[in-house]
Amino acid sequence: MDRHDSRAASEPRPSPPSPARILIVDDEPGIREVLSALLRRDGYDTRSAESGEQGLSAFAEFKPDLVLTDLQMPGIDGLDLLGRVKAAAAREQRTVAVIVITAHGTVDTAVRAMREGAFDYVTKPFLNDELRAKIGRALEVAKLSADNVRLRSALGERYQLDRFVGQSSRMQEVYQLIRQIRGTRINCLICGESGTGKELVAQAIHYGSDRKGGPLISVNCGAIPESLFESELFGYKKGAFTGAQRDKVGLFEAASGGTLFLDEVGELPLSAQVKVLRALAERRVTPVGASAELAIDVRIVAATNRNLNDEVKAGRFREDLYYRLNVVQIDLPPLRDRREDIPDLVRHFIGRFAAEFRKPVSGLTPEGLSILSRWRWPGNVRELQNVMERAVALADGPLITPAALPGRIQEEDLAPSAEEKDASDLEMKAGIDLEARLMETERRYLRAALKITAGNRTHAAKQLGITFRSLRYRLIKLGMASEEDLGRE
Repeated sequence: MDRHDSRAASEPRPSPPSPARILIVDDEPGIREVLSALLRRDGYDTRSAESGEQGLSAFAEFKPDLVLTDLQMPGIDGLDLLGRVKAAAAREQRTVAVIVITAHGTVDTAVRAMREGAFDYVTKPFLNDELRAKIGRALEVAKLSADNVRLRSALGERYQLDRFVGQSSRMQEVYQLIRQIRGTRINCLICGESGTGKELVAQAIHYGSDRKGGPLISVNCGAIPESLFESELFGYKKGAFTGAQRDKVGLFEAASGGTLFLDEVGELPLSAQVKVLRALAERRVTPVGASAELAIDVRIVAATNRNLNDEVKAGRFREDLYYRLNVVQIDLPPLRDRREDIPDLVRHFIGRFAAEFRKPVSGLTPEGLSILSRWRWPGNVRELQNVMERAVALADGPLITPAALPGRIQEEDLAPSAEEKDASDLEMKAGIDLEARLMETERRYLRAALKITAGNRTHAAKQLGITFRSLRYRLIKLGMASEEDLGRE
C-alpha cells in the first residue's frame, strides 16, 4: 500500500445509507413470511404484524418508510389502517407510502383505497417482480415528496420577513402590511419600479401564509405572446388546435391550492383581461377545447411597475379587473427614497458575494459608501446588488475602494449636485479660504483611513494610495501627530 492509499484508508468513510424500512401487515402467516424473505433479500429492513392493531403499534415504534397491508383483516382492516397511518404520518410531518394487497374480488375496494391515499395495490397471487417494481416506485415518490416538503420548509424560512434588508420607515410600513395580509386569501397588488423587490414580497406573502404547502407559480405577463395567453393561463385539451398533441395544464390549474403570481400584470392585453376577470370572479376556468369547466382554488398576487390607475383612465386596463386585483395595494419605495438602507444592503451583499467568491472582503471604504449613497439608483436594489457583486469580484484587499465601482457611478459622484452648485455659487460670492477647505478635506480622509485600519499608519497609507513618508508629513502638517509620536514607530 503506498502513502496515498494509506492516507485514504485512514480517512473516515461516509456510512452507507440505511435501508428503507417496510412494515408488512397481514393476518396470513404464510404471506408475511414470503414477503419478509423476499424484501430482505432485496436489502430492505422489514417488520411484520398479524393484525391492524399490531400494525399501528409497530408503525409507531418502527417508523417505516412504506406500509404493505392486506385489505381484508378482522378488527382494524386495511382501509382503516390506511387512514390511521396517513394521519399519524401527517402529525409526525413524515411521508409514508402505503401499498394495499387485495384479492381479485375486492379490486373496487383497492381503488377506493387509492382514492383515500394509498400509492398502489397488488392482487393475490402477486408476481414478485411486479411487487418489487411498485415498492421501488412508491419509495422513490415518497422520497421526492419528503424532499419537496423540506424544500418548501426551507423556502418558507428563506422568505420570512427577517430575511428582508432595510429598517427605514418606508420599509417598516411594507413589512407591517405583509404581516397583516399574508394569513388571508385576499388578492393584492404590489406596485413599484423595476428592481425594488416585488417578487420577493410575493414570496414572503405566499410562504408566510397557510398556502405555503401549495405551489407558488410565477408568470411574467409581458413575456407571453397575446395569441398564447389563453392556452398558457387556462390550458388546453388534446386536439384543440393544430399542434395540441396532448393535454396541457394551465397556470391557474397548476397553482390551485397555492398562489399565482402575475408579474407585470399591466402588460395583459385587453382580450386576456376579460378571461382573467371571469376566472377570478367565478373561480373556474375552461381549458381551450374543453366542454367542462374546472374549479380552481388559487390566491392571486399581482405586480406592476406601471400606474394602473392611469392605465384604467387611458382605457388600456379594465377597471373591474383593477379593483378585483387591488384589494390591498403594497407600494414598494425606490432605493433613492430609502437611502438610509444602503449601508445595510451593502453589508448584506458584500457578505453574500465574499462567501460565494471565497474572497476575504469585509467592507467598503468611507469614500466608497459616500459615492454609493449619492448615486440615484435607477435600477434600485437589483442595480445595487449587481454593483456589489462586481465590486467584490474586483476587490484586491479587505476593503472595497472607489476604484472597484463602475465608472458611471464614480463620474456621477464627481459632478456636483444642484444643491451643492447653488451653495458653491453663494460661497464664491462671499469669498472662501481655499487652503483651509482643502486641509479640512484632507484631515477628514486621514481620520477615516486611520479609523478603518484601527490606527495602523502603514495600512492607512496604502489605503489612501500614498507612501508612508507622505502620510507622516501630512499628519504632522495638519497637527494630527507629532515628530515624537511618529519617531516611536
